Amino acid sequence: MSGKFEVYEDASGKFRFRLKAGNGEVVATGQSYTSLAGVKAGVDAVKRAAEGAAVVQLEKE
Repeated sequence: MSGKFEVYEDASGKFRFRLKAGNGEVVATGQSYTSLAGVKAGVDAVKRAAEGAAVVQLEKE
């Protein structure tokens, strides 16, 4: 099963999204948005950014 984005309204009435892996584990969460259109735009932005994104290993600080 593929992963999925879940869009929901939080306790304060703001919209958020979470990305779930195929096994149901939450692997990412988004910030709060004031509108449904805003959260959907946020999901689209994550999709665009993740497509072809490089994996970069950082050194210890």
